[in-house]
Amino acid sequence: MVVIPAIDLREGRCVRLLQGDFQQSTVYSDNPSQMALQWKRQGAERLHVVDLDGSLKGAPCHERVINTIVKETGLPVQVGGGIRTMATVEAYLAMGVRWVILGTSAFRDPAFVREACRRFPGQVILGIDALAGKLAVQGWMEKTQERAVDLARRFSGDGPAAIVYTDIQRDGTQSGVNLASTGELAEAAGIPVIASGGVAGLSDIERLLPLEEKGVVGAVVGKALYTGALSLEAAIACSRRNRCGTNAGDRDRKASR
Repeated sequence: MVVIPAIDLREGRCVRLLQGDFQQSTVYSDNPSQMALQWKRQGAERLHVVDLDGSLKGAPCHERVINTIVKETGLPVQVGGGIRTMATVEAYLAMGVRWVILGTSAFRDPAFVREACRRFPGQVILGIDALAGKLAVQGWMEKTQERAVDLARRFSGDGPAAIVYTDIQRDGTQSGVNLASTGELAEAAGIPVIASGGVAGLSDIERLLPLEEKGVVGAVVGKALYTGALSLEAAIACSRRNRCGTNAGDRDRKASR
């Protein structure tokens, strides 16, 4: 299982939102590329970058910042937010982004997503964000009645590289990963799933590990890293040895001091 630090971009800065609420935004750095390099120094093998402004606008707003992160870190980067055209997909992949994340488009324009999967095999990730199991799109501002599981199943034959599944209600809250919904989605879709939303500490990484058997291959971690509640080095070490040990809870508490 890969542990993936999150870098959310808003107005050129690295921020974290609470449950996707743009009115509840905390700035953690005015220099996102330096933050990315910090995670690299701590052992990050991959980065999760989201253009929050782009997700609302429906078009990229942080191409230069993302290009700098890709070039300066040399790490595999997955990028989401505002990717709604093939030209945007091509531009990101041309700059060295390893994976593009298609979220709103999966709901509104499935033909585009299928074509992207066909043209760029292994480089398209589905972004499925859910509130109480129902899909939310357009930067989470638009709630739908579409079940996240049903949307995932729809693309099971198209070969996306993975699904990033975010539980919006838990995102930014450090309240724990929604293990049941994440495992259900992985089993139903037959597509590798990267869990997102709610990681509070090392014990959450430990609880995710058994879900590897169901196809959960990674975890995006945001606020817990930024507040110091979770050590990236410890999380990576835990994921590599496939167990965190019996004192994970104790280490979580120490890390948060």
